[in-house]
Amino acid sequence: MPLFWIAPPFHPKRLYHAKIIITTEKHGTMLIMDIVRRVNDNMIPKRLSREVIYENEWVSLYTDKVEFPSGYILDKYHFVHFDYESVAIVVQNEKDEVLLIKSNRYITQSEEWEIPAGRVDNEELSITAAAREVLEETGYVITEPQLIYKYNPMNGVTNKVIAVYKANAIQKSRQFDTVEVMDVQWVSKDNVTEMLRKNEIRCGLSLTGLMMVLFCGL
Repeated sequence: MPLFWIAPPFHPKRLYHAKIIITTEKHGTMLIMDIVRRVNDNMIPKRLSREVIYENEWVSLYTDKVEFPSGYILDKYHFVHFDYESVAIVVQNEKDEVLLIKSNRYITQSEEWEIPAGRVDNEELSITAAAREVLEETGYVITEPQLIYKYNPMNGVTNKVIAVYKANAIQKSRQFDTVEVMDVQWVSKDNVTEMLRKNEIRCGLSLTGLMMVLFCGL
């Protein structure tokens, strides 16, 4: 007797990727048929309305009324909006060391070891912002910045996008910005790895960039 297996179960409002397998004891698998899931607008939550809580060029806060694919409606979905991307840069030298900065962070009330990072300004290219931020925060000129990854750090709350670059330092041409930065140090990759093990680097974009370069080989 043929055996039928269908997965997953269908929802009346959704289109799924399903697979139907028909088998028999005598002939084994006779047919595999894929019902291709068609991605469409019905699979993405939709905004029904928006209330502006706060807006400016740096960050904006909204509460949206959102309908989910299941039909469930959430009256207040808090949305943190950023107009501009940010960049984070893993800078290395001829000794294969990594350039770290020590920042004094108001939000966390702490001193943090991080990689250079900052906002892409209006009408500025992302790659240009990467070079500018390194120069401002470390005093070093970089060459051949290479985009290795783009990601959203908190896609349930904000549309913020971070572009991660890696680059090589050419030379130090000026003093770093002492308002935002307390110290600049070249650190060996082994010591950076040890700092990660000891939870001494807590900045999210720094963690992402360093792990991409040190452990993923990007």
